[in-house]
Amino acid sequence: MSGTKPPRGELPDSDPEDSSEELTQVVCLESDLQDGQMMEVEVGHHSVLLTRTEGKYSALGNQCTHYGAPLSKGILSGHRVRCPWHGACFNVLTGDMEEYPGMDCLPCHKVEIQNSKVYVSVNKKTLRQEKRLKSMGRAVPGDNHTIILLGGGAASLSCAEVLRQERFGGRIIMATRDDLLPYDKTRLSKVMNVESETILLRRMEFFHEYDIEVWLRKEALSIDTDKKTVTFDDGSVQSYDQLLISTGCSPWLSFRAKGLDVPGMKLDNVMMLETPEDARRIHAACTGTDVVLVGTSFVGMEVASYLLDKSTSVTVIGSSELPYQSTLGREIGKFTMMMLSERNVKFYMNDNVTEVKGVDGKVKEVVLKSGKVIPADVLIVGIGIFPNSQFLQGSKIVMDSKHFVIVDKYMRANVPDVFCGGDLATFPLAMAKNQLVNIGHWQMAQTHGRVVALNMLNKATELNSVPFYWTVLLGKTIRYAGYGEGYTEIVMKGKFEDKKFLALYIKNDQVIAAAGLNYDPAVSAVAERLVTGNIITKAEAQSDDLSWLQLS
Repeated sequence: MSGTKPPRGELPDSDPEDSSEELTQVVCLESDLQDGQMMEVEVGHHSVLLTRTEGKYSALGNQCTHYGAPLSKGILSGHRVRCPWHGACFNVLTGDMEEYPGMDCLPCHKVEIQNSKVYVSVNKKTLRQEKRLKSMGRAVPGDNHTIILLGGGAASLSCAEVLRQERFGGRIIMATRDDLLPYDKTRLSKVMNVESETILLRRMEFFHEYDIEVWLRKEALSIDTDKKTVTFDDGSVQSYDQLLISTGCSPWLSFRAKGLDVPGMKLDNVMMLETPEDARRIHAACTGTDVVLVGTSFVGMEVASYLLDKSTSVTVIGSSELPYQSTLGREIGKFTMMMLSERNVKFYMNDNVTEVKGVDGKVKEVVLKSGKVIPADVLIVGIGIFPNSQFLQGSKIVMDSKHFVIVDKYMRANVPDVFCGGDLATFPLAMAKNQLVNIGHWQMAQTHGRVVALNMLNKATELNSVPFYWTVLLGKTIRYAGYGEGYTEIVMKGKFEDKKFLALYIKNDQVIAAAGLNYDPAVSAVAERLVTGNIITKAEAQSDDLSWLQLS
């Protein structure tokens, strides 16, 4: 159907000699799409998503603005489409982004119906543009209202952008101890020889254009919430009207944590992953060497996966029986170990490092509690994180026992005009009956920033997002949505041996989370059900009828 030429007397199809600004093609018959359906069509060899909701047709870019996934393979729910890969959502009527991790909006195209045929017109100038920056304002002269964003990560960036999108005209200051503009941290463990420039989320010109001040290499030392001031490490003091604290977390190693207080930790080539520079150092040091990796978190497994065809050997030490068994369960933990073991990654589980031995100041051997001694040229440690909240000690801002900042459903701390978001926040999760949780996910941090911005502007907005994250192993992506803590059983679809499965996590006879590999768009379908409060029963999960998952 795509590109079929309409009969004479109707809107003309594209003509090579046509000098008009638009390219128009008939893409299908009006009867080809029912309400609540979508399809990919082509206009001038350009992929367009055509949707029909409540009788109205819409046409927009078909590529998710995050990493280019085909949205036509995702989930259409009401007026929004959810990406099959990473869960980003877009309004099909406006193209506007409604859920992260996508940052930009989709281009929209004209749709007309004539003689039961559907025509889509695309502006030739924007034909190749797959992203659209939402309209943003700038600072207004004379508006001295100052918002400080502490931290240069996902929460601060999304907060700054939404403030300008909502036409906040005051001063926005983003202060970070990093020496880099906000970047995609999820890439560090997946592409470790990454050049910093390639993962920046926005360039400096962007911040200049929209009057967002970025203070790099500037660390907050203390906050006085009575005087509403922040004191920085260079001695400067900046007053604020409203404040977002999103300074994130650091690896345990950087704090000489008790769990790593073993002899030899100060040797050269004991490494941790926190910055793009760390990633490049690890890549360089591990190429052609024996590597020992402590920790079986998502990041740890991704690093092992990345290094296995670059290092001479990769050995993983884990304190539990299986990788991430408390989050994804024993079956997926076993599957992960099997995938990596088949590629000669060695695992020593239920074990711990007791000593690191060196020669000439460099790592040479790692000694385990079990007595096993493993040759090592490089030791990578990834056994947890520590909140960057030391500078809040002595302030009136309330933290929990682990030093995370407690906020309400509007992301407000206990002190007026102070908000917290990202990895540093302990917040009520709507889908878990407002249980207080701490979730260090990229998409969740971005969502926090948006909610903070709207509430700073007195546009009361509650946090109502379903956690969505993903991990890449050997080029295969396991996607996860929901909050599975306390699940009592798992319903499995598909087979591990086929490297295709969907795990549905059950608690109180309903689905609370899902993890899937090669089962798109099932995890996005679960996320959409959870975010709308539409309960998925255990019986529905166990049923052989999977139509509710909208599998392609």
